[in-house]
Amino acid sequence: QVRLVESGGGSVQAGGSLRLSCAISSYTYTWGRNCLGWFRQVPGKEREGVASIAYGTGYAYYADSVKGRFTISQANSKNTVDLQMDSLSSEDTAMYYCAAGQFIPIGGVCGFRTGEYPYWGQGTQVTVSP
Repeated sequence: QVRLVESGGGSVQAGGSLRLSCAISSYTYTWGRNCLGWFRQVPGKEREGVASIAYGTGYAYYADSVKGRFTISQANSKNTVDLQMDSLSSEDTAMYYCAAGQFIPIGGVCGFRTGEYPYWGQGTQVTVSP
């Protein structure tokens, strides 16, 4: 059974940094057919994609709101996918989820359609104070 477990959330002041990590188990990787992503959600709003990475090419894709501040990476062991978050603002406050999908990324880009990611972690809270 595929399992994703996030860690690293917490509280930080604006301008600070956090690093989230997602431990992945029992997941089958196929070159060019796997996408891993980080999403976030605040109460009352839809879950939105933050960053994604394609297995094999390592191509990373970011939402405009985090571009230049967040960095997604996958360990060589393939067992974790991390999200380094710098220059945090209060607008980044949310529950953060990692997700895994097995689909061919269009144009090499792993998109943010939640329906394409069948596997999800339980989430980790990030709170940024002004």
